[in-house]
Amino acid sequence: MGKSLLLVALAVVVQPPPIADERKEDFLRTAPVVAAVPAGSGVTDSWRVTLENAELTHDAHFQTVDERAARKKVAGGVEVGFVDSYRYNIAAYRLARLLGLDDMVPVSVEMRWRSRTGAMTWWVDDVMMDENEKLERGQNPPDGASWSRQAEKVKLFSQLIHDTDRNRSNVLITRSWKVWMIDFTRAFRPWPVLRSTEGLLRCDRRVYEKIRSMTLEELKAATGDILEPREIEGVLARRDLLVAHYEKLVRDRGESAVLY
Repeated sequence: MGKSLLLVALAVVVQPPPIADERKEDFLRTAPVVAAVPAGSGVTDSWRVTLENAELTHDAHFQTVDERAARKKVAGGVEVGFVDSYRYNIAAYRLARLLGLDDMVPVSVEMRWRSRTGAMTWWVDDVMMDENEKLERGQNPPDGASWSRQAEKVKLFSQLIHDTDRNRSNVLITRSWKVWMIDFTRAFRPWPVLRSTEGLLRCDRRVYEKIRSMTLEELKAATGDILEPREIEGVLARRDLLVAHYEKLVRDRGESAVLY
């Protein structure tokens, strides 16, 4: 084996194992902040902070927005009962774990820093671009089937949590074309309706079964300290609509054409 090939082989061997979500949660809660700069994107006051302990150094996103209004002008009209809150980042992470989508939503915990309470969220590593940049560059994924499966999960999760601000800048793409969803501060509306079923044509069978079998007790246990009862009820109502949508697709097109 040549020297260059040997170095490549060694590099592959010594790649560190993935860090478990539980360890990330503990790190985000306990590691001191050693550096901080404004995050520099989005419309909410947020920071990119560096945390460090004896074992690990890693960045996080600290977001404190927590706005509520009886009526607020938003894109497309006026929203009644408007909420824009860091808490929904935490709820999205916990719900994603419950549904087996935690590999698409970064770990997020509630923390207090600089006398403010907010969501401390694991910074996504190795980001190549967001979905807006992908379209601007005209880049196509090397594995179209894998990309489509990830895109379907993004659409499904966004409908389940009724995210009114889901946009392409909130979908990050790593150098390995792994998709991550971020910034859920305007999600979890209590409304028992889907924003759209456009693009919801296929579904990962494992995720579908987890959504279909999710109970009120499970959802309360995962998010009850973050979400209000009516917000939890909204998730379950939309779950029922999503299940009905996929059941109809299965009847019309056949199970193998819908669930994979």
